[in-house]
Amino acid sequence: MNPAFFRVYFLRLTLLSLLLVLPALAKESPLQIIDWPETGTPVVRFTFGKFKALPGMSNLHGYVMDTTAENLSPRRIPAARFKVYLFDKNKVRIGEDVIALNNVGPRETVKFETTVTTSGNPASVSLEAISDAARMISMTVNSTPQGALLKVDGVEVGTTPRMISVGAGKHLLNFSKEGFVAGNFPLEISRDDVSGGSVSYELGGLAFDSIELRDGSVLNGDLVSISGMDVEIRVGGSLQHIDRNKIKRVMLVERHAPVPDMPPAVAP
Repeated sequence: MNPAFFRVYFLRLTLLSLLLVLPALAKESPLQIIDWPETGTPVVRFTFGKFKALPGMSNLHGYVMDTTAENLSPRRIPAARFKVYLFDKNKVRIGEDVIALNNVGPRETVKFETTVTTSGNPASVSLEAISDAARMISMTVNSTPQGALLKVDGVEVGTTPRMISVGAGKHLLNFSKEGFVAGNFPLEISRDDVSGGSVSYELGGLAFDSIELRDGSVLNGDLVSISGMDVEIRVGGSLQHIDRNKIKRVMLVERHAPVPDMPPAVAP
């Protein structure tokens, strides 16, 4: 067999494969990806597929495009509406439509079709929120002392100080730090609130007795007893004995005496 024939045959086969693969690749690539909001931490990521023309629209042009919306936040989006604007290649707005999100869970992605009517051939899109439910408020959360683990509506978001984004409604902030009494802070965001606010929470008193040693280290636990030359403290379930000469300071947590069990009253 002629080697030149094989080269020509292989070249034709390669070109045929490219002709079959390229349309599939073009179909998979999205027209545009938009993160909302444009500034700050993104909450929703929209992926718009390429426009597919609809027949029989007279002087107007009808298109449908595959759309996905991904909730990037750790919170559920109960309801939100967005206005979509369409532009031609000269950046002239030629149409608009409204898309809605309902009950989208954290990190969840939803897919749907968006049908639009335009006065020309669309080339790009933009969007803006028209629902206060999806508008997120950025605020700084701090605590005294700093470094407390922060939870927002039961979801860990890091340690204080921390910048968080929350939507309108009621929320619960939880603060916890080893050695301190944990606490909750109810937070309510109205639809008229704007970004830039702050919350500062002071943790409760020490949860354990504290023994500061002369070398600068600190033990937190339950003080059991103090004698002339020895201090006994329970740390993490185990008893430790410390020479009193090594102790610089002892701080005790106020504890309530247990209520004795009283026998039930006897009816006369």
